[in-house]
Amino acid sequence: MTATQVSFPIDLGAYKPLSLDPANSTLTDEQRETLKANIQLCRDTIVFFTATGAARGVGGHTGGPYDTVPEVMILDALFRGAADKFVPIFFDEAGHRVATQYLMATLAGELPAEKLLHYRFANSALPGHPELGLTPGVKFSSGRLGHMWPYVNGVALANSGKTVFCLGSDGSQQEGDDAEAARLAVSQQLNVKLLIDDNDVTIAGHPSDYMPGFSVAQTLAGHGLKILEGNGEDIDDLYRRICEAVNTDGPVAVVNKRPMAVGIEGIEGSEHGHDVIPLDKAITYLEAKGKTAAVDYLKSIEKPKNTYTFMGSSDKVGSNRNVFGEAVVSVLQGMSDAERKEKVMCIDSDLEGSCGLKAIGQAFPDIYIKAGIMERGNLSAAAGFGMEKGKQGIFATFSAFLEMCISEITMARLNNSNLLCHFSHSGIDDMADNTCHFGLNNMFADNGLDDGYETRLYFPADANQMKACVESVFSDPGLRFIFSTRSKVPYILNTDGSNFFGDGYKFVPGKDEVIREGTAGYIISFGAALYRSLDAVERLKQEGIDVGLINKATLNVVDEDMMAKVGQSPMVIVSEAFNRRTGLGSRFGTWLLERGFSPKFASLGTHHEGCGGLWEQFPHQGIDPDGIINKVKQLAK
Repeated sequence: MTATQVSFPIDLGAYKPLSLDPANSTLTDEQRETLKANIQLCRDTIVFFTATGAARGVGGHTGGPYDTVPEVMILDALFRGAADKFVPIFFDEAGHRVATQYLMATLAGELPAEKLLHYRFANSALPGHPELGLTPGVKFSSGRLGHMWPYVNGVALANSGKTVFCLGSDGSQQEGDDAEAARLAVSQQLNVKLLIDDNDVTIAGHPSDYMPGFSVAQTLAGHGLKILEGNGEDIDDLYRRICEAVNTDGPVAVVNKRPMAVGIEGIEGSEHGHDVIPLDKAITYLEAKGKTAAVDYLKSIEKPKNTYTFMGSSDKVGSNRNVFGEAVVSVLQGMSDAERKEKVMCIDSDLEGSCGLKAIGQAFPDIYIKAGIMERGNLSAAAGFGMEKGKQGIFATFSAFLEMCISEITMARLNNSNLLCHFSHSGIDDMADNTCHFGLNNMFADNGLDDGYETRLYFPADANQMKACVESVFSDPGLRFIFSTRSKVPYILNTDGSNFFGDGYKFVPGKDEVIREGTAGYIISFGAALYRSLDAVERLKQEGIDVGLINKATLNVVDEDMMAKVGQSPMVIVSEAFNRRTGLGSRFGTWLLERGFSPKFASLGTHHEGCGGLWEQFPHQGIDPDGIINKVKQLAK
């Protein structure tokens, strides 16, 4: 079924537009009942259409947008009642709460309700974070978590005399940007009002457990903001506090306490509410609300599958991001308890389950810190631990956040730190969160000078090579960055069907590997782009174009022997998921020219905004097998 063939199974016509005046902070019985009805309708709708993401396997986030519906309903009523007093945009520094933006765009008549049925689906223009100009009715791009408040300060400066709201969370408030934003807002007495969902839940658990002492209200009060704290589910008190904030000059934080996903059986108060609601839980919830048509639609969804058969790689797949943690555990098991505790420290930034660190924390809790959503500070802390010879810090987060840590990486290098970093979710594969979560600029980590402290960038091609890579470089001095994808990847095979990185394989840093020989030229690739390139090579060989394939798992070191080999061939194509402007291809051509080689050359990489979905991102960028084959044929003419 397509969105154009099916009517939206929840009656959004039941939404009753309400106008409220902040000069009157007491709700009438009619206003209260209207608000409650609108809140329930919108919460049911969010559960339903985010659950379509669960059914299709594209994920999503339910608890965050579900939580903040009461605040959003009140804002909508204030915007309708006194539009000239406000910048009427639901700015939100938790971009994964994008369901809020899509729902409000629909209620405003700017986005057809049927579009919501394809939440986060490929080519639906409904990505996992709001993107300005992509989705009708979306009025801002949120970027990554905790980046919006500083931007909203600028909006307030540009709209003197108007109130600007920013929806926040206890998770986003852990980011350092917000501390800087708070100081500017207070010093300039900006008319910014924060509405913070303080539900004590982030991806990895409860801040009250892993970060005792942290208080959103006390932190912001310390910066000089007025704090209005209360129960986010008490509609009368919530409305009263929002009105007080509006009627108070300068920045105010309305801090709303509530359990995550309140009222949703099976996930209320749990970190599981942060992600998309499981399909069975959504069905149970909607059945209890009498939303039979919505339940029927969810049950009718078939999860799409990529039916393409890749040549040269296995049907079996492995999760490199999890194998990283398993491989580290294997290395650490070879140390005594005393040696391990003295020499190694692992610091998580709330993504332990996504980056493989959870295995380390479970195996060796005495060398493991759950440190919250503070990537810059956590990387530096890990680097500081590894300042002494023989010691090393371990750090991990998403590759998109590497850009946030460049200064800290430079500081680690200047201090001769021994630091092993795992940046998962590299490239674009399986990235329904879309453009702001693409891990594209990983080469930025190699920003030192030629005579500076050593930095190595590694991107293993499959789970076997990931394990071998970790084992090989774990004890090396210097900065080591190991990258992996969100997606699982197949195992690279030899021509006889055996594992290329199988028994007896040893990873050698700085050495490139010939996956397939060729006389017509070579494709240079790595990571999740390698098996796609291998498929292209196998198919080209069947057509009589004898192209070879090189795996460049060490991204920032020139293998001189391999460079001479490919440089003297007729053609070189770099195929990668990194940013075409800053990735391996942007360097490789220079390396060739510096050595006097001049084969036909092309660089394929990410160069468009994303299309959402999962594997669909690769063909969208022209770096799928078809795109590679077309480029080879173009150069081979």
